Amino acid sequence: MTKAELDDVFIDDITFPAVDGYALGATLFLPRGAKQHAVLINSATAVPRKIYRKLAGYLARRGFAALTYDYRGIGDSRQRALEGFNRPKSLVGFKASMVDWAALDITAAVSWMRERYHHLPLTYVGHSFGGQALGLLANNTEVKRALLVAAQAGYWKLMASPERYRVYVLLNFAGTPLTRLLGYMPGWAGVGEDLPKGVFEQWTRWVMSERYLFDEPGLKALANFNNYQGALRSLCLSDDPWATRPAIELLCSGFKATTPEILTITPTDADTSAIGHLGFFRPEHRDTLWRGAAEWLEAEG
Repeated sequence: MTKAELDDVFIDDITFPAVDGYALGATLFLPRGAKQHAVLINSATAVPRKIYRKLAGYLARRGFAALTYDYRGIGDSRQRALEGFNRPKSLVGFKASMVDWAALDITAAVSWMRERYHHLPLTYVGHSFGGQALGLLANNTEVKRALLVAAQAGYWKLMASPERYRVYVLLNFAGTPLTRLLGYMPGWAGVGEDLPKGVFEQWTRWVMSERYLFDEPGLKALANFNNYQGALRSLCLSDDPWATRPAIELLCSGFKATTPEILTITPTDADTSAIGHLGFFRPEHRDTLWRGAAEWLEAEG
């Protein structure tokens, strides 16, 4: 998307409070004309919201009120609630987990969008962890349609080879010692953004478990998978070594109250050479993958 195209959209960097009051950095994208839909775009693990900026702008031009945001410890949400915008130099001592991201951050984002655009159907785009988290939300019944992109139950043995072995080594023999030593997982080790210690440790535990988050002992929020009754489409990108078809099917099996539709997309389908785990969000796909996604989100029923 060109700068001129983004100029057709009203863009505002804001903050909103998580369930516990923590200030989350966010960006609101609004159409210049009438708003017809609302969409919440939820990030992958260790991925800042700026990755989704062009998609959000595209959807806004089609009449969506779109919100992107960073989970606590990531991007503009790295600062503590009482520190305003004084970004700490490291995440040492920063308390957060993936369950916190779902229960405190994403839950609040759904509520924030629902309160402000209560007259519009609320849709949901979840990338990787952002898609996994839909099933954990106590208020996922507020979502009418959910598009999951490369969202999977990320057990390492369900990843494609040789990536599965790289991930196993990265998490267990590099990430775990580094996290114990430094007090957080540094992004330069190969995961993307720096991760809070609790997030990395929980993520590693899930990746090493045969049923991923479904094997987390005492995770009461798993019951919320059964509450989601909206439309659900999950995109499997055929060249993504992380979110393989079996991993996506395992995640979708948790949604008992709806019938997930799983679509496999190849690079040829998008007239490109590669898509992978992050490539769906490149603006070169606005006339192919994005258009199809937007049309599905806009659908009735």
